[in-house]
Amino acid sequence: MKSLVLERKDELSLRDFPIEREEEILGPRDVRIKLHTVGICGSDVHYFTHGRIGPFVVNDPMILGHEASGTVIECGAEVTTLKEGDRVCMEPGIPDPNSKATRLGLYNVDPAVRFWATPPVHGILRPTCVHPEAFTFKLPDNVSFAEAAMVEPLAVGVHAATKARVKPGDTGIVLGAGPIGLVTALSALAAGCARVYVADLAEKKLEIAAALSPAIVPVQVPGTDLAQTVLRDTDGWGADVVWEATGSPKAAAGVFEPLAPGGCVVMIGGQAEPISYDAGAAMVREARVENIFRYAHVFPRCVAMLSSGTIDVTPLITRTFAFDDSVEAFEIAASAPAEDVKMQIELPQ
Repeated sequence: MKSLVLERKDELSLRDFPIEREEEILGPRDVRIKLHTVGICGSDVHYFTHGRIGPFVVNDPMILGHEASGTVIECGAEVTTLKEGDRVCMEPGIPDPNSKATRLGLYNVDPAVRFWATPPVHGILRPTCVHPEAFTFKLPDNVSFAEAAMVEPLAVGVHAATKARVKPGDTGIVLGAGPIGLVTALSALAAGCARVYVADLAEKKLEIAAALSPAIVPVQVPGTDLAQTVLRDTDGWGADVVWEATGSPKAAAGVFEPLAPGGCVVMIGGQAEPISYDAGAAMVREARVENIFRYAHVFPRCVAMLSSGTIDVTPLITRTFAFDDSVEAFEIAASAPAEDVKMQIELPQ
């Protein structure tokens, strides 16, 4: 099975790769999927450039990729909601159905979850995969494979907006105009925010952000003081919600500066090391701090919003590569071009 394999840090190859027999067995409630489009995620790139993310270390060759869409080509005997030929997107984390976290509805924080392209679990930059029916979602006819491969990152934004408890008319701030920051901004608007400030260093990414909606206000930092801008525009009150989507300790340290009293901060960006923030600033605002880890229960909502046009992710897809060019695609993604948001790879059909 020809796959994109991370051999070790800084070394990728496109080669035939034997998949463990257990992964290829079609269970009664599984479907076999022919992959069509796979997005390149920051975590994939981080494994490529660093060989690890926190405690997850690439000790053996691993197939990359977890943002995917495809077509069902075979169904298990007990599958009822899908059939051969259905176009689908897939939630990449499979929890233990009997764990306490899963039974409480918190399956995303189940310690036993098996998540694509997280060592030692292989990803799906390969021709086919087997996946549970329960985590495979049929696509409406008007949602393309490319849009469907954006459901996974969009799910992070929708989960972040949900955790913030956005109210109609709220003012929001998103720190970071990368893929996760921009899907968070779109999710915040869909949830009811009247205006969302998006702050970033890169002018090109802010241009993309501004083009998404007239309700998005781009702020280039450090040239512009974000807190002063928001306080000026809100008569000194501040923003109702701040989403931290940079993973930068410096950005995280200042999250309360533009926040309104009683506001909420949502930590999205992964931090490689422990960070500190101003607990006193949080206290005097009686701020609520939420943290998210991936997402839960939001894939159907994302698909529905793409289908209805409530959210349009197509402007975020800035470059598409053929599967045979996957190594080059990752090398380009690792260079972090300022003009790119989401790169995707299309597999042969």
